[in-house]
Amino acid sequence: MHPVDAQGRGLRAIGGFATDWCQSLRGHRLPWVASAYGVGVGLYFALPREPASADIFGLGLVLLALILLAFLWRATLGIAPLLLAAVVAGLLGATARTAWVAGPVLDFRYYGAVHGRVVHVDRSASGAPRITLDHVRLDRVAPAKTPRRVRLSLHEDSPRPPEPGQWVMTTAHLSAPNGPAEPHGFDFGRHAWFKKLGAIGYARVPLLQFEAPEQGASLVIARLRDQISDGLRDCLPGARGEVAAAITTGDRSGLPEDVVEALRVSNLAHLLAISGLHMGLLVGFVFWMSRGGLALWPRIALTRPTRAWAAAIALPFAVFYLFLSGGSVATQRAFVMAAVMLGAILLGRRALSLRSVALAALIVLAIRPESLTGPGFQMSFAATGALVLAFRRLTTWQTENGQIAWLKGWRGAVLSLLLSSVVAGAATAPFAALHFNRVGQLGVLANMLAVPAMGAWVMPLLFIGLILWPIGLEAVPFWLAGQGIAWIILVAEWVAGLPLSVRSVPAPGPWVLPLLGLAMASTACARGRWRWSGAAIGAAAALLWVQSPRPDLLIAGDGRLVGVMTAEGRWISRPSGVSFVADIWLENDGDPAAQSDAFDRPLSTAPPHLPDVLALRGKTGLEDALDTCRRTGAWLVTPVPVERAVADGCTVYDATRLRYTGAIALYADRGGEVRLLTARDMRGTRPWTPAFRAQQRE
Repeated sequence: MHPVDAQGRGLRAIGGFATDWCQSLRGHRLPWVASAYGVGVGLYFALPREPASADIFGLGLVLLALILLAFLWRATLGIAPLLLAAVVAGLLGATARTAWVAGPVLDFRYYGAVHGRVVHVDRSASGAPRITLDHVRLDRVAPAKTPRRVRLSLHEDSPRPPEPGQWVMTTAHLSAPNGPAEPHGFDFGRHAWFKKLGAIGYARVPLLQFEAPEQGASLVIARLRDQISDGLRDCLPGARGEVAAAITTGDRSGLPEDVVEALRVSNLAHLLAISGLHMGLLVGFVFWMSRGGLALWPRIALTRPTRAWAAAIALPFAVFYLFLSGGSVATQRAFVMAAVMLGAILLGRRALSLRSVALAALIVLAIRPESLTGPGFQMSFAATGALVLAFRRLTTWQTENGQIAWLKGWRGAVLSLLLSSVVAGAATAPFAALHFNRVGQLGVLANMLAVPAMGAWVMPLLFIGLILWPIGLEAVPFWLAGQGIAWIILVAEWVAGLPLSVRSVPAPGPWVLPLLGLAMASTACARGRWRWSGAAIGAAAALLWVQSPRPDLLIAGDGRLVGVMTAEGRWISRPSGVSFVADIWLENDGDPAAQSDAFDRPLSTAPPHLPDVLALRGKTGLEDALDTCRRTGAWLVTPVPVERAVADGCTVYDATRLRYTGAIALYADRGGEVRLLTARDMRGTRPWTPAFRAQQRE
């Protein structure tokens, strides 16, 4: 055979295979499109710099060309340009979202009067009351440079924080949102950017409160949320009332720390976050109650689409719960998923399918593309997709083998509960370990004991209590709901107290999370043998995770803390103070030790190729430290500025240099080679970074 003919025949065979593969995806393209859109969003956040106007224009032309090709090749290879178009669309959508939320960010430390309107009240990680203000005014700061929103932590013994809608004035310290605690760590600056927070700070003086003006709909709802939270606390004193307020209105400001920790360790913390579980329980309860009520009238039940009617009744309750709970990102995501499911019922389609999950993901990413990087989005869609696949497989198996007695009635319900807990737990465990550096090893047991109480007892009774509240009959259902909450707290504390209930794991490298997401998407979207590609990608992610090194030396972005890895674990330069950064470092190491214990570790077992580090808290001892650095080559780390002339001949990381670099991580290998990474290197030149703002000023 002539070589040219053989080559042509080979190309035709490849083309035929590609065409057949594309055609096999007909009816299954939406999950692939949603995954491709997510890839585009992820690529945007991985860019080293913000796309310029010319880049955006060029990408727009590419998007139009790909859409045209997808239409022209729709009968053959149309899926390929369609997926590429989805990737480009995701990148452009994230770019547009970043521009939409853009606002001034404070570039200096401010101390002075702060005046604004309260839009949100919560508590910080330390338990201090915290308020978020809009319509902000700062002394001697031009309106064009004033942040659109600021968040203030109040002193812990301050009186009750103001209600949303009130205007307040105080004297506060403000600064720009912090960057990551280490180069590959969580970027709070990016998180604050999408929340439109241009400054954060604290006030140590009482607030001067003014009477609230006429309020809009959002502030009226915020006040209603506060009233419901206070009413629940009155009916259910103690931890039960705080948990009830958290799962009803999203107000977690009064939750006892010991209860929160027990829920986290037992893998039940998701019960506090108003997300898919709560929205699903509420919508499901209203749906089945409505359908059951309609079934009481035979004429309606036999002649009318009661299933669609029940969905239409449940949808307004989902909208109400969205606003009542504060409309957080997790709740919005849960509402979109519930609305898609109910819409499918109204249109006569399957409510729970991969297409509906993919459609919900597309809507969420189109509205808030930044949610892709958060654990809530990743865990909720991983759990939902895994449950759809598992129960679809179970349904297929039942169809092929016939109905089995032990899959019916209460035994079927128990099996479904067990299967749901195992599947959802297995799907979310990698993401939970990646983001929170801990694995609740007994989480399945805790969820089996607690989730049924939440779904069959607590949520329905709280809902009934809210309905009966206007006529004064809420006490009994609220009290009964409180007993279910007490059971959940008891389960959490019991499981948390068991041996080996939780295991700490180190943080992985930056490539592990994208590979995990790709593995989940491949498993969900691929068909037949191609689903094994998801397992292969997941195995690669696990291998990278195991081999991910932790930094041998860490320097905080403000120079107040240094951490050195030793044979016993990380040594921390201070026994207390800067605890937020110290806790993050130790958690990312998978180290459960307290900061004070880490301070007591010996430095003698540190890697030999690391430079010696002298960590100062201020100017005290600066001259002696500089002299030591010149003689020994040690590094000097200090949170105060050091003049260049004084520091000549020394490696100094002072406030001025660290303000440019951000947090620093240093890796030393056995060969003596040292690799240094800075937060500035990892963050790039993006709108939420100081580097971008400095570039704009130039």
